[in-house]
Amino acid sequence: MNLGRLDLNLVVALRALLEERNVTRAGQRVGLSQPAMSAALARLRRHFDDDLLARVGGHYELTALGQVLLDRASTAYDLLERLFASQADFDPARESREFKLVASDYAVAVFGAELARVVHQEAPGIRLRFAQTPTSVVDATDALLSTTDGLFMPHGVISGFPATDLYQDRWVFLVADDHPSVGDRLTREDLARLPWVTYQRTYDAPAVRQLGMLGIEPRVEVSVDSFQIMPLLVDGTRRIALIQARLARLLAPLAAVRAVEPPYEAVPLSEALWWHPVHTHDAAHIWLRETAARVGRRMTEERPRHHRRPPAAGSNSHDSPES
Repeated sequence: MNLGRLDLNLVVALRALLEERNVTRAGQRVGLSQPAMSAALARLRRHFDDDLLARVGGHYELTALGQVLLDRASTAYDLLERLFASQADFDPARESREFKLVASDYAVAVFGAELARVVHQEAPGIRLRFAQTPTSVVDATDALLSTTDGLFMPHGVISGFPATDLYQDRWVFLVADDHPSVGDRLTREDLARLPWVTYQRTYDAPAVRQLGMLGIEPRVEVSVDSFQIMPLLVDGTRRIALIQARLARLLAPLAAVRAVEPPYEAVPLSEALWWHPVHTHDAAHIWLRETAARVGRRMTEERPRHHRRPPAAGSNSHDSPES
């Protein structure tokens, strides 16, 4: 394929045609007349030797190849947009742009919120958009990173891409305050016999793999795609949950649960910001990475925040030993 002979404007037209499935609406979306968009469709059909859009009754549907190209066209468009938005210089106090960052709800709560506070103070024209990490992150890392500005992910899940370290965390178990059979500590036997709440995606895989190596098979009773919901699903039950210590402290006021140390030497969590190599030398991304690293260092140096649970209704807060 000789890219030098291709008109890159056809990528814009292809994406609009496949997503809109209508020549007129696709033209309106990209600012082309209906005849101009029809001409673009004809060129694309010749190039791919396929109709791409096939009339079915009173509307168009994607052909088999058109369906394949749907996601690829969107990925190519995003990558080209980010490529040509690259800058030699970047002044965060004056620039106005958006960064899309992919992260779990854990990373947004523990790190993203602090990053957003710093950006709010230092770069008022910069917007951060956090998107949930997809389940395909391990199998399609390149495609994901090529269409975003960064990915918050611990080491041990993906590899082969540049990353900057942010902070470390550790794993703890959550149990209900009034758990009938767990005192100050858990045993390995407890981990095997008690029901679990688990995070159903893949980035806690290192911790889960470690349990398997110890011969522990969690008896999963509830799985959820949000780390922040887990304490609520432990509260008032016999369930246990493996969760990050920083998040457990942050969510302490929300549920009647307590953190208990694992009955084994748990592998620590080392959070990092990953990016696609196309962004390595871009001034805006360099600023973003340096700012994130600075926030991570500050988090490491500062003592963790401890959030107090609100006193129960009718109680005297002055009688609390924490007062």
